[in-house]
Parts: sequence; C-alpha cells; structure tokens
Amino acid sequence: MAEDKISAAVLDRLYATVQARKGADPETSYTAKLFHRGTAKIAQKVGEEAVETVIEAVRGDKAAMASESADLLYHLMVLWADAGLEPAAVWEKLAQREGTSGIAEKNARKS
Repeated sequence: MAEDKISAAVLDRLYATVQARKGADPETSYTAKLFHRGTAKIAQKVGEEAVETVIEAVRGDKAAMASESADLLYHLMVLWADAGLEPAAVWEKLAQREGTSGIAEKNARKS
C-alpha cells in the first residue's frame, strides 16, 4: 500500500475485523482465542505490548517500536471490543481534547 494511502482509517478496519472474529473458532483465530480467554487475559496482553513498546522506545529502535505499537493497538482494539467500546467513543474524546493544553485538560478532569 502506498504510504500516502495509509491513514488512521486502518484502525476502524482493524476494529471491524476484530469484531467479526468474536464468534470465530478459537482454534483457528488468535483474536477469537483472546475473546475466549476473557477480559483479564486481553488486558494482560495490552499491558505486555505496552511494556514492549516502551522498551523499544527507550532502545531507540523505531522499526521495532512501530511493530510493537501495532501489536499494542491491535490488543487495545480487542480490549475495546470485549468491553463493547466503539472506537468512535475514543475518537470523540480525542477530538474534544484537540487544541487543549494537556495540563489544562488534565486539570479539568480533576474537578
């Protein structure tokens, strides 16, 4: 795929694929296997992938960081699907925060 055609829309397509695998056979689908193993296992995988992403960031290996980030996003999508959280809800939160200072936004959540 040409780089100029790659966009965040890939995340929506990934989520649709994850959703479609919910009822698949855990013997033939890794995604279905995660759903079958439950929320705690899915959350554990998100944590593992987050740590691996951080490790690659500290190492300065951009290619490995990109790969681990893709794994993290995939597992996060599985967690969202497991919880019934649509990506649009996350995109909405991001849009609400866009253009707002991170410090101001964080302080607003405290009140």
